[in-house]
Amino acid sequence: MVAIEVTEAARAQVLKIMERQSKPDSALRLYVQGGGCSGLTYGMSFDKLETGDEVAYREGGLTVVVDRASAPLLEGLKVDFLLGLEQSGFKIYNPNAKATCSCGKSFSA
Repeated sequence: MVAIEVTEAARAQVLKIMERQSKPDSALRLYVQGGGCSGLTYGMSFDKLETGDEVAYREGGLTVVVDRASAPLLEGLKVDFLLGLEQSGFKIYNPNAKATCSCGKSFSA
């Protein structure tokens, strides 16, 4: 199992978005893909289908799914949601990132 923390604020926001998009039974898929100024970018999507090549867990009414290729890069990840004057949106904290870009959307491992 991959140890990923989704804060209460992030979980509430994800569940709210799922409800708005009529996807209440979907899982939150977290993944890594190539790109961005640091080499790798984070991805988040809603997914009902499971490929069988992933790890999943359920907590607080939210199912989180991570593909096995992304799992080592996301181990220990923390997903938060900020709502403020200076910064709003999902914020990802990754202890595996050796470097991140200034926007925080890409990293190198």
